[in-house]
Amino acid sequence: MTKHLLTFLFLCLALPMWSQLSKQEQLEERKAKIQLEIQERQQLLNSMKNKEKTVVSQLLIQRDKINLKEKLIKTTEKQTKLLNDDIYNNQLKINQLNKELETLKGDYAEMIRKSYKSRSEQSRVMFLLSSENFLQAYKRIQYMKQYSNYRKMQADEMKSKSTKLKVATEDIKVQKNQKEKLIVENEKEKQELEKEKQEQEKIAKQIQKDKKNIVAEIKKKQQETKKIDGQIQKLIRDAIAEANRKTAKSSASNTKSKSDKKAIENSVNIVLTPEGKLISDNFKANKGRLPWPVEKGAITLGYGDQPHPVFRTLTVHSSGIEITTENGANARAVYDGEVVQVQLISPLKKAVLIKHGDFFTVYQNLSTVNVKEGDRVSSRETIGKIRVDGDGKSVLKFYISQNSSYFNPTPWLSK
Repeated sequence: MTKHLLTFLFLCLALPMWSQLSKQEQLEERKAKIQLEIQERQQLLNSMKNKEKTVVSQLLIQRDKINLKEKLIKTTEKQTKLLNDDIYNNQLKINQLNKELETLKGDYAEMIRKSYKSRSEQSRVMFLLSSENFLQAYKRIQYMKQYSNYRKMQADEMKSKSTKLKVATEDIKVQKNQKEKLIVENEKEKQELEKEKQEQEKIAKQIQKDKKNIVAEIKKKQQETKKIDGQIQKLIRDAIAEANRKTAKSSASNTKSKSDKKAIENSVNIVLTPEGKLISDNFKANKGRLPWPVEKGAITLGYGDQPHPVFRTLTVHSSGIEITTENGANARAVYDGEVVQVQLISPLKKAVLIKHGDFFTVYQNLSTVNVKEGDRVSSRETIGKIRVDGDGKSVLKFYISQNSSYFNPTPWLSK
């Protein structure tokens, strides 16, 4: 009974520690991911240095990097708190083991003392010979065996407790070292965070110094964006019309009336075939799990009408999102689909339109394209190289729509 109780107490103490270990591993993975994102942002910043026209993008990426640094510090603080809990639980375990070991040693010493005393008064042989009958002699033999086994069990249990105590003592030493390491690491991150904020302030002052020219450039780009949005809308309407024309044509051999076929051709939305509906449903089911259209990058302009991230009095519009990536980066398909349009948006900018049932994804600001109209592409397949703008940036403009209705792409992409 006592042995079962001790096992139960040990499990009660150990289970929270196993749980803590899992949380520590999760936090370590999260921290590694954040550190990788910080490195990517730094690479983007390094590629933009000494290019005066990119100061606004530098500031946005710098802000993003600062946010990641703050997340990293909070994650490390959570790790430190978990280690404090581990150390506390381990100390409880050590205290419990010390107490149990002292009790076992006391019991064992008392047992040895009584055994020695009884042996000096009467030998085992005399103890057996003095039995009144065979049954009593047998019972005395059994008693001596049980007594010997009990002594051995007590000795084994003391050895086991001593081993556990040694392990727990080593564990707490390691945990305290880890805690000290995390404290030093966090202090270093806080110092670097201050440097990042000073760099951010420096860039902000540079922007304010040339505010007039930068604002004029932003307004000019907004006009260009509006024009390009109109072109993309036309691409989508043309793609819808072409898809419905094919559906109506394939229905020529069935019993559909001329009015039904005409309705298909004139629909402003794609009239889905059973296969198209399945593709569309599968695309929709993957919301939040689509891969990014670039291998590495940061969102530097969100979706919809919004205050400019630097000049808050300016309102900017975006029908998709802008992802700043490293020079030489490729754009890649976010889902299986059919290339329905490859268009030259301007003398230097190309766009690829991919259909997924009645959903479309658009990849704009490409310098070269690897696909052509009618090609079937797979998820993560390279479709072209992102153009390096005149100010030294590589920015992919990415859109998601269902028919002609745009969606915010960010919630559709994997975290």
